[in-house]
Amino acid sequence: MAEGNHYGDRVNMIGGTGNKGIVHHHAPQQQPTLEEALRTVVELMRVLRAEVPPEDRGSFDDALPVLAADEAATAPPVRRRALLTVAGIAAMLGAVGTPLLDAARAALELLGVGG
Repeated sequence: MAEGNHYGDRVNMIGGTGNKGIVHHHAPQQQPTLEEALRTVVELMRVLRAEVPPEDRGSFDDALPVLAADEAATAPPVRRRALLTVAGIAAMLGAVGTPLLDAARAALELLGVGG
């Protein structure tokens, strides 16, 4: 029998007692830091800015420096309001705004909002 390419698990169990089958030990996914989450939000904001309707662009632009600022320079309530503004605008963008909405929600969770 010729062996071809094989992907995935291959298990042969012959005899024995108390067999458990395959036990996978996956490392837990590491949650990003608030700084990393905010960096993602800011990058996506820059990419999607052209998609924001002109009437919302001012609020969007006002949130950008707040979210890009050093963590110590911005009070958590100010950052929270900026993220909520961005999340609302991202939701209005529909499918194109989904990555930004997800990133804003992740950052809000790290701030202890939602979850």
